[in-house]
Amino acid sequence: MVEERSYHGAISDPGSLADRRAQAEHEQQQRLLDRQQQIGQLTSPLRTPEERIRLWEKLHSLNMPRSPTHKLLRIIADQTELSLEQVLEVQRRSYAPRIPPEPAT
Repeated sequence: MVEERSYHGAISDPGSLADRRAQAEHEQQQRLLDRQQQIGQLTSPLRTPEERIRLWEKLHSLNMPRSPTHKLLRIIADQTELSLEQVLEVQRRSYAPRIPPEPAT
C-alpha cells in the first residue's frame, strides 16, 4: 500500500526565501569585510613581522617555505611590506632547531 504524504510546507513561502537570501548576502559581505581588514593588517606597522607573516599564512592557507631561496618568500615580503631580510629572520627563528634546556644539577 502506498502511503500518502503531505507536502504542505515543503516549499517555503517567498518571504522566508527572500529573508534567507538577504541573510546569506549579509554574511558574504561580512566575510569580505573581515578579509579586507585582515589584508590591511598584513602591512600594519603596529604588527610585528611574525604577526604579519602568520596572518599571511592564515589568509592564504599556506605555511612559509622552509627553503631560504624559495620564490614565495619574496611574495610574502611584498604583501606584508617587510624586507626579504625580515622574512628570512622570521623563517630562521621559526625553523631553528629547538634546544632543550639543560637539566638542573
